[in-house]
Amino acid sequence: MYPTATPLSRRTSVAVDVGGVVIGGGAPIVVQSMTNTDTADVLGTAEQVRALARAGSELVRITVDRDESAAAVPKIRDRLDAWGVTVPLIGDFHYIGHKLLADHPACAEALAKYRINPGNVGFKDKRDRQFTAIVEQAIRHGKAVRIGVNWGSLDQELLTRLMDENAAKGAPLTARAVMHEAMVQSALLSAELAEEIGLGRDRIVVSAKVSQIQDLVKVSCEIAARSNHALHLGLTEAGMGSKGLVASSAALGILLQQGIGDTIRYSLTPEPGGDRTKEVTAAQELLQTMGFRTFAPVVAACPGCGRTTSTVFQELAHKIQEHIRVSMPEWRARYPGVEGLEVAVMGCIVNGPGESKHADIGISLPGTGEAPSAPVFVDGKKVATLKGATIAEDFEAMVADYIETRFGKGRAAE
Repeated sequence: MYPTATPLSRRTSVAVDVGGVVIGGGAPIVVQSMTNTDTADVLGTAEQVRALARAGSELVRITVDRDESAAAVPKIRDRLDAWGVTVPLIGDFHYIGHKLLADHPACAEALAKYRINPGNVGFKDKRDRQFTAIVEQAIRHGKAVRIGVNWGSLDQELLTRLMDENAAKGAPLTARAVMHEAMVQSALLSAELAEEIGLGRDRIVVSAKVSQIQDLVKVSCEIAARSNHALHLGLTEAGMGSKGLVASSAALGILLQQGIGDTIRYSLTPEPGGDRTKEVTAAQELLQTMGFRTFAPVVAACPGCGRTTSTVFQELAHKIQEHIRVSMPEWRARYPGVEGLEVAVMGCIVNGPGESKHADIGISLPGTGEAPSAPVFVDGKKVATLKGATIAEDFEAMVADYIETRFGKGRAAE
């Protein structure tokens, strides 16, 4: 349904190894996420990291903001290892990262990557000194660094200087254009400094995050044009619900189609008490629907109309989609290749049979006024017609049999 695709021209970036996960260098685009627990809560944070990893997050970032958090990091790593959860952890440092890494060497070792924000790593004469201290810790422990600029905490000295220079021009740029340039320079000058200190480019990821789509596109394109650093993409403060999903998808989709971006995160605001793993699912679905990666079987279902007054097809599509979501962690190991499965659950005769034939296995349920029967297609051929009150259950069983036959160990041994 979603064939493997390539962007118009994939940007060539330097590969960065983050705890065994490769970012850039032509590797598949990496999905990452971030916890929202208090990192000092070892069990709570470890459980959320496990849930994010189980959902498919390939890197997980945790906040390291004080001594209690830093002291908890190696305990979190140990707990995850005991559970068999190998996902690399990224430490999110602001203001006192240099001190925390120095005072807690076990934390520095347990993390796979350190995130530094050049805008708040230090101010005036302290900035370069404290930035250098974090980079030296990364070198000492063999870790990667993400230099992550955020327009909410942009280096004010750099921005002021560029604003002053711009004002003196005969044809000055807009303030927004100067802000874009400040973000690009902050990221690239900081990366250059890290290399001067001794950190290899194969240990550096850069990012510039904003909350407006066009700003993110402009800044990311500029960074991509001026460097070959591995690039992290994300729309910061994207928002809640459909707004956050749409905004992030639009921004990242534009950039990914241009071949820009090596790792992505959806910065979604969860509903109160909501599921943090939704940001992982959203990132995976973007990459899969664009054809860049495959994570889980696709369930195609029609939107419904006046011909589909029955809700059976909606309920069946939802039930199968949820069953797939819950089962995928086990299926990945048990059924190699199952993520490429395509299932169709259609609601009437107009497009139902045709869509079902295009899928690996599909069903066309009866619409308004149609005979109470549902043809089932497997690999493009009609194999059965289901009738009666157990159509949904019968089709679920056929999907399970198809998966076992095509992807199960018995099939692999043939």
